[in-house]
Amino acid sequence: MVDESQPVRIPITGELDLHTFQPAEIASLLGEYLAACQERGLGEVRIIHGKGTGTLRETVHALLRRSTLVASFRLGDETSGGWGATLVRLKVPPK
Repeated sequence: MVDESQPVRIPITGELDLHTFQPAEIASLLGEYLAACQERGLGEVRIIHGKGTGTLRETVHALLRRSTLVASFRLGDETSGGWGATLVRLKVPPK
């Protein structure tokens, strides 16, 4: 049985698949994940949001535009998920 009161641990690999998360969780999850990637020195992150209707992609892009951690982002190409994924370049953290 899963204890839903406990936080879910996500490995920090530079790739985040949003398919298993609820829409209400996306904003805080994305911000925390990007910060953890930046702390670990990962300069590029791949966010998998799926193709679907585009609603989740639009939400992710709006969050990325507002994030102070993000230098730039773009849709994936044919080898990185196409329009079902977004590639994010993180800013170098201040020393």
